[in-house]
Parts: sequence; structure tokens; C-alpha cells
Amino acid sequence: MALLPQHAQRGWRHGCLQPWCPSGPVSALGSPMLPGCAQRWWSHTAESCRGTVFSAVTGLQHPLGAGRQVQDPHRRPQCRMHRLSSVLSHRWVWPQPHGTTGLIATAKPGTSPSASPGSTATPRSWTLDPSGDWYYCWITIMVLPVLYNWIVLICRSCFPDLQEQHIVLWLSLDYLCDALYLLDIAVHLHTGFLEDGILVRDHGRIRQRYLSSPSFPWDVAAVLPTDLLYLRLGPGVPAVRANRCLRVPRLFEAFDRWETRTGHPNAFRVAKLMLYVFITIHWHSCLYFALSSWLGLGTDTWVCPNASRPGFAHPLRQYLHSFYFSTLILATVGDTPEPRREEEFLFVTAGFLLAVLGFATITGSISSVISNRNAADAAFYPDPEPVRHYLRAQGVGGRLSRRVADWHQHLRAQRKLPAERSVLRHLPRGLRADVAASVHLLALRRVGLFQSWEHGVLQQLVLRLQPQVFGPGEFVCRRGDVGREMYFIREGRLAVVAEDGVTQLAILGEGLYFGEISLINIKGNTSGNRRTANIMSIGYSDLFCLSKEDLAEVLVEFPSARAMMEAKGRELLLRMGKLDVHAEAVAAAAAEEAKQRVQALETALEGLQTQAARLLAQLESSAFKLALRIERLECRPRRRQPAGGAAPPCWPQGHPQPAATGARTAAR
Repeated sequence: MALLPQHAQRGWRHGCLQPWCPSGPVSALGSPMLPGCAQRWWSHTAESCRGTVFSAVTGLQHPLGAGRQVQDPHRRPQCRMHRLSSVLSHRWVWPQPHGTTGLIATAKPGTSPSASPGSTATPRSWTLDPSGDWYYCWITIMVLPVLYNWIVLICRSCFPDLQEQHIVLWLSLDYLCDALYLLDIAVHLHTGFLEDGILVRDHGRIRQRYLSSPSFPWDVAAVLPTDLLYLRLGPGVPAVRANRCLRVPRLFEAFDRWETRTGHPNAFRVAKLMLYVFITIHWHSCLYFALSSWLGLGTDTWVCPNASRPGFAHPLRQYLHSFYFSTLILATVGDTPEPRREEEFLFVTAGFLLAVLGFATITGSISSVISNRNAADAAFYPDPEPVRHYLRAQGVGGRLSRRVADWHQHLRAQRKLPAERSVLRHLPRGLRADVAASVHLLALRRVGLFQSWEHGVLQQLVLRLQPQVFGPGEFVCRRGDVGREMYFIREGRLAVVAEDGVTQLAILGEGLYFGEISLINIKGNTSGNRRTANIMSIGYSDLFCLSKEDLAEVLVEFPSARAMMEAKGRELLLRMGKLDVHAEAVAAAAAEEAKQRVQALETALEGLQTQAARLLAQLESSAFKLALRIERLECRPRRRQPAGGAAPPCWPQGHPQPAATGARTAAR
């Protein structure tokens, strides 16, 4: 301190880490022009304090780096505490793992994301994506204070002993919920919204939209400091915090998000319904005890017994008795004491009316859950009833009817979905391809034919594959049938059987395929597009079916895949002895000859087109010349010179007159 000037010592005593020189010169590094040793002490102290204090407070590396930044020499130096507060007010964006989490760091318009905290630029801020994980986690947290106020507040208001015995605990939880409510308002001010499908991150527009929304007055009303009434009424009246129950829309929003994200929506709907029933009975029981206390505990058989009865001195026993009594009333079970007073009659009548409404709501909700579940099952699995009615109407039954029933039962038991296209038809094509690829691409890659194919071909094939399930002893195809599909074995085992249908010639397992020969036009194939073998399912077999039209559409787009499939089909025909090599050579020669003829015809056609164009040009030129001559002949009688001078030359209308021709006309 002895080395510092007097004005610097005054600035240091005022609490700043950097002495402030009100009138002295400032160096290029932002420090006052001090004597030599004081200047060195100043630089070392400033740098060490800046790094040490910031690291100790924030636990992060200083954003300004270890080096010094050159500032404007005419700028007034700032206090080190002021710079530290600027650094701490900077909103840091923490590194996120792979994938979106819904927390988006943005910079306000006119600012740079890399601006230093000590500069005058506006710091970066964060925006929550309403469909992201961060927002989902936050509204999940907000469920706790809302349920706390809806369940605990009424209980504390109606049971005074419960409020008095745990007053410190209740006050701590109350103010914790208030802090979460205030923080939720801040989250609202940083939650973006979609406009034209794009997330709006402008905090000015987000703030304006939230302040003008209908939920903002309710959010403010829910955090009004009604606790100040404790100063007049005392802490034993928690009903002054009844405005905290106004945040119930946040609870409904969280339930909607949970229902869309859970894998068991029907079970969640039932659990939510049971929660509503519990809260209704809880409120009714608390009001019943409050009415009993007002009428007098133990004054008659209808009200709650007083503390003189064994066990009823504890608040828990009083609450359980009230909850049991309310359950009997709202469940309309009966077996409740008969009311004696007008207030008791009114309370019981209101409870019965509420029970009727509750039963109607519960019945409707349960029926909705059941109908939704049936609709979901109908969308995934075929209904066996129409087939059963058809067989019964036609007088067919016995073994065939049992096979149909077993097939439908197998689909439901193994969760196999033959109607995948109808389920995914509402999705966009790109998303539908991603969903189908995530389900079937691994199974498709196990097929030997597709192991060397490129990913684009498999993406196109996945959209066109149709799952099919065959039962035991069912023929997939028979020899001689017209082939319109090829099959890929996903699960199960199939047998290549002889004509007797019993003798097994070969076994086909998972990853194999068959039926491609009848779909591809291989030259020299003696069987044409007919099936060459009998394929029978040994047990339940899960196959992929690809039609001829879909395969041709894919192979047109990918000729290399077509060449590979034709080569494999040719090898198979050679092993089976169904490929006529001579006919294949003749067909190849005929195809080559046809190709040459087509090329010759194309060349001749190009020559004819050129000649036709030349003839057309000559015809146009001759027609133009003929028109000129006719025009000249028509203008010749009018070329006689009048008395006043020479007549103007005549030229076809719409054509410019050449200079030489005009000169010759004038000379004539």
C-alpha cells in the first residue's frame, strides 16, 4: 500500500480489486500509470486475482484466457469486482451429449457468441425447447409442488393438530414450493414456441407472448404473498395459501406429456384416474372432519368421534376414520350412520351427487380405455370373427376352423404384425423408411442375397416388404404355379418336398430366400415364370414377401443389384439343370443383334431427321424468294414516274430493303 499513490489507496479501500484512478493516466493494459515496482505489483496481482477468484467461485476456466487483453487507453478502468460480476452473470452453456436435450444456447441479436464477459456485449442466454428433454424433466418436477399443495394444504387446514405438531416442516416445504413456482415463471420466460414450424428463440417475443397469455395472471396469482396474513391470523391458518392451488394446469400438462411418452398409455390412464379418485375422497374426508369439528366431535353417531374415545387422540386415526367414512359415501356402499342435523343431511346429499358424477366419469374412462385397447389391437392384428362367421355360414368347420383360430392366436401370442403397411401409412415416407429399417433391416441383412448390396437398395426394399406368417403344414408355393412373389425367411424352417408332399428334399432356414427365379427374366430358363419346387412350412414361419412389380421397380433404380441377382439365379438354374446354355447363347446373340439393329435404326433416323431439316430449310428459302418475285411483279406497274418526281421503290411489307437493291431501284 505504501507504493501506491494516494488516490489509488482510496480506491483500494473502497473494496475494489483494481484501484481506480479518477484522473490519472491509464496504460494500454487498463492499469494506472504507477511507478516501476508498483506497476509490476499491480500487473501480477491483477492477473492472479482474476484467475484465482474466478476459478474458486465458478469452478470453470476463465473465459478471457491467461493473456491480457488490450483495451482502449482512453476508457475508464473498471473495478475488478465489477468485471467479476460480469463474468458470473454470463450464462454458461454446458457441453451436451450426443443428441438434442431441448436446452438451446442463443445469443441476442447484435451480439457475438464469443464476446468476452468484460465487454459491453450482451451475454448469451438459453432457450428451452417445449418438446425437448429438459422441458419434460422440469414439468415432471413441477408435479411435486402442485400435488403437495392440493393434498397437504387441505389436510393441514382441517386438522389443526397436524399443523401445530410439524409447523417448521410445513413452513419449509411451503417456501420450497414457492421457490419452485417462481422458478417456473422464469422457465416460462425462456421457453420457446413454434412459429411456421420453427422454434422462436427471441426472448423479447417469448416474454411478450407469455405476458399476454391467459396463464400468466394465474401464475402470478399463485405466488402472491398471502403468507403475510400469518402476521395477523397466526401460522395456524394455512388456508391463506389456498391460491397456491391455482397452478393445477401445470399438472395437467405434465400428465399429457407422460401419456404421450409412456409405453403403456392405458395403464397410465387408469393410474391417473385412481389419483383423481384418491384426491376427491381425500378432500371429502377433510371437509367431513372440518364439519364434524364445527358441529362438535362425538356429539352424535354421524360426526367423527372425539379424543375421549380410545385411539382417536392421534391425528392419523382421525384422518383414517374420515377417509373411510368418505369412501363409504362416495362409493354409495351404504352402512353409514344416519344424519341427525340439517348440515349433515346436506353434506351427505352433496356426497351422493358427487358419487353419481364420479361413477359416471369412472365408467366412461374405463370404457374408453377398453375401447382404445380394442381399437389398438384391431389396428395391429386381424379380427378372426369375420372368418369364423364365414366358415360357419358356409358349413365348413372342424380342422380348418381350428387352423384359422390357431393362426390368429399365434399372431397375438408372438406379437407378429402382418398389417405393418396400414399401421405406418400415416407417417411421411422418410420417417416410415426409418421405422421399417429399424425393425427389419437387421433381419434383411442376414439374407445371403442382400449382404453385399448397398444400403440404398435395402432402404427401398424395406418399404416394399410385406410380412406373412405361414402355419405348420401350409404350402408357401407349389411347383408349376405362376410366380408373382419371392420370399425371404425371417424366422422358422421350411422344407422343399417332393410331389407326394411328404418326402423332404431340403430344409430352408433363417436368412435364406426362394422364388426369385420366376421373377427375373433369365435367358435360357426352361421353366419360364413357373415355380420349380414345392415349399412347405414345417412350423410357424415368418417370411418377407416381395412382389414382382416392387422388385422390378427397385432393380430399375439399381442396375448393379439386378446384375447380382441374375448371376445368382443363373448359378441356381445351372445346379438344377434348368438352364439351356445353347438357348441362352442364342437369346444373347439375338439380344445383341436386336441391340445393333436398334442402334442402326437410331443412326438412320438421325440421318433422316437431318435431311428433313435441310429440305425444310430449302423449302422455306424457295418460298421466300418466290414471294419476293411476286411482290416485285405487283409493284412494277406502280413504278411509273409521276410529274413531281421518281416513285418510291416497292419492297415486300415486313422485310428490310437492302442498300444495293435500293440503289439499283433508284438508278432505274
